[in-house]
Amino acid sequence: MAAAYVLTILSAALCVGYGIVNWNKPESAEEKAEIAEEAEWERKDPELGDKA
Repeated sequence: MAAAYVLTILSAALCVGYGIVNWNKPESAEEKAEIAEEAEWERKDPELGDKA
């Protein structure tokens, strides 16, 4: 039972540490290309109509 509490606290600490390390990390070229591709798809999506 105590191991569950310890692992929960450890998991939360690791998540916070990961977030701090990667907070202002610049996007990779692949991520930028994927975002641009999704934006283009949303502009051309006929199901969205005039919402976009």
